[in-house]
Amino acid sequence: MGGRGRLSLSARRDLPIDTNGGLPYIFGQTKLTNLANMTAGGVSCRVPSNELMKVALFIPCFIDAFYPEVGIATLELLERFGIEVDYPQEQTCCGQPMANSGAHADAAGAERVFARNFAGYDYIVGPSASCIHHVREHLTAIEQTDEVRNVRAGAYELVEFLHDVVGAREFPWAEFPYRVGLHNSCSALRHLKEASVSEVAGQPFSKPRTLLEGVKGIEFVKPSRPDECCGFGGTFSVTEEPVSVRMGQDKVRDHLNAGAQYIVSGDMSCLMHQQGCAERMKADARFIHIAQVLNGARA
Repeated sequence: MGGRGRLSLSARRDLPIDTNGGLPYIFGQTKLTNLANMTAGGVSCRVPSNELMKVALFIPCFIDAFYPEVGIATLELLERFGIEVDYPQEQTCCGQPMANSGAHADAAGAERVFARNFAGYDYIVGPSASCIHHVREHLTAIEQTDEVRNVRAGAYELVEFLHDVVGAREFPWAEFPYRVGLHNSCSALRHLKEASVSEVAGQPFSKPRTLLEGVKGIEFVKPSRPDECCGFGGTFSVTEEPVSVRMGQDKVRDHLNAGAQYIVSGDMSCLMHQQGCAERMKADARFIHIAQVLNGARA
């Protein structure tokens, strides 16, 4: 982990990006940016060759407290692609819990600290769709300076960063010989658009599955209601506990009935909720974050 992370990347979400072909095609003001092949750690991927970019790792507070192995896997995975990553040591909560509870003004302190810690980076990569969505769309309890707007524009969830920006498709170090049920969180689906949803007609796609297909031995099983909420919903799981629990139990059963040995997701908060439901149900269900699978965890 370097002091100032750098990688030859120039894709930003404020530029039009076509990801249908699986690689980022980045347009400048009038013409297509030149792309170059890059081999990092034995993996071929295509990234823009314009300029060195600064990459920071954002680890949500609950992952830091309860699932540090997910943060470590995220860092190691990025480094496997030759990315030098900086970890701002004073980072704290992004302010999402307060905003989710309707107390957005109370999130100003956390948002101010977040913006200060991540100012000056071109990419801020985190393993949580809900936290990244908050930063990108709702970091608004503080003054919207150019610095704050740049922080918001540079926030990427890990899956979309690997899929859209790095163009990663191969993970030769990874093998996961299990039947996997893929859980896409509501934030990943309906806010970050990482996969197609059943209520919208269109060509089916899934960025998390595309990445996981590059892992040897993995077998996918599909629950009957794949894009249904698991019931976590942040503070919803506290204020509406009975409803939240029933939704979580239904989600776990749906995956198990499909034959899943592991439930994999890019959102550890959803997995935390489902794991709690499964343990109380005494269900034989196991849970793992996508960063761990892509980084080479076997179980």
